[in-house]
Amino acid sequence: MGLFGNAHTVDPMSAQRDYARLLGQGEQVHAAYLLIRDTILFTDRRLVLVDKQGLTGKKVEYHSIPYRSITHFSVETAGHFDLDAELKIWLSGSAAPIEKTFTKGVDIYEVQAILAQFVAR
Repeated sequence: MGLFGNAHTVDPMSAQRDYARLLGQGEQVHAAYLLIRDTILFTDRRLVLVDKQGLTGKKVEYHSIPYRSITHFSVETAGHFDLDAELKIWLSGSAAPIEKTFTKGVDIYEVQAILAQFVAR
């Protein structure tokens, strides 16, 4: 599904098992999304961006963002001609946002609600 551009949700328990080596003691995955080859994990402590690189995807960058570092974020919903939704996240000390694109397979409002829940703590 991801190869054809359809982002989709990943079962949090499955993501918990797949990324157990990245997680701290007692850290829990609350939501996960697969975006083509990349994955976004919302844990109870941080946001983890998993960026598979290169043709084979064997090289992987794991970007860990504590929720307290997020100054603000925005979502742009999909339209009639533009089928992709976008999430932009600004971090303290950085002028340019991190941008992630979601296709119609993911409810961008759900993503926004999960992020709002953790950032507002």
